[in-house]
Amino acid sequence: MFDRLLLPTDGSEGADAVLDHVVDMAAAHDATLHLLHVAPPEPERRPNLRDEGDDRDGDDPAEPRRTDGERFVSDAAARASQSDVAVVTNIERGEPYRVITEYANARDADLVVMPTHGRTGLSRLLLGSTTERVVRQSDVPVLTVRPDAATDLAYPYADVLTPTDGSACATAAVTFGSELAAATDAALHAISVVNVAAFGADIRGPLLIDELEERASDAVEAAGDVAAAAGVETVRESVGRDVSIHHGILAYIDEHDVDLVVMGTHGHTGFDRYMLGSVAEKLVRTSPVPVMTVREPRDE
Repeated sequence: MFDRLLLPTDGSEGADAVLDHVVDMAAAHDATLHLLHVAPPEPERRPNLRDEGDDRDGDDPAEPRRTDGERFVSDAAARASQSDVAVVTNIERGEPYRVITEYANARDADLVVMPTHGRTGLSRLLLGSTTERVVRQSDVPVLTVRPDAATDLAYPYADVLTPTDGSACATAAVTFGSELAAATDAALHAISVVNVAAFGADIRGPLLIDELEERASDAVEAAGDVAAAAGVETVRESVGRDVSIHHGILAYIDEHDVDLVVMGTHGHTGFDRYMLGSVAEKLVRTSPVPVMTVREPRDE
């Protein structure tokens, strides 16, 4: 299932907290763990602004950060090696999210693992963190883990949730989630949530909701077929109503002790890349359990 896992690390508490979980995953799949630190870009050289008496030729303001990076990946590699996990360490320069996504593609990574933080207020609406940018840009599946919950995580996961609406985006996630569940003997939960609040006072609301529930049932049944074809032994299907899809998924996670959510994501461009509107992105910020985002296949 996984041959190469990528964990970017900056020495933060968040990255450090998820390391043990990633090591458990790598050990379970006999995968190689790539530890990557992204140092700041090379500073622009502006010799015309130097004082004649300045003898600091060759000094690089980013060099201390690079040295820190070497320590970060070295310390993480030592911890991973204690579990007999094969490790590759790398330090690159550049914009973190860009370097991470390009590295994942170049090394044929099967999964990128990133820590995430739940935030409130305006910061929840604007893309600012490296993790969110990676989720939006990565062609490789991304596993986001809340650092404050990482110590309680166990791998393999026992219950995997794949919300679906029958779209190509959701189907990609259902397929990936089913393969993971089959490989780890996990139960797969296929659910679809109908957003009843979307219709407000529309007198056609009840009829439209009934129609959406029929579509939701079809989507869940199709997801169950995908899971069965992948070899998943335990498949649970559910259709529900809630005031929002996001809220309905969170409620299901809590009620059924879900360990992992697998969601599809779209590749947005322009201003849409900076606004958090999708259910997947909201879950990345708020889910109490890890969220694995899977990119919708690109059109050839």
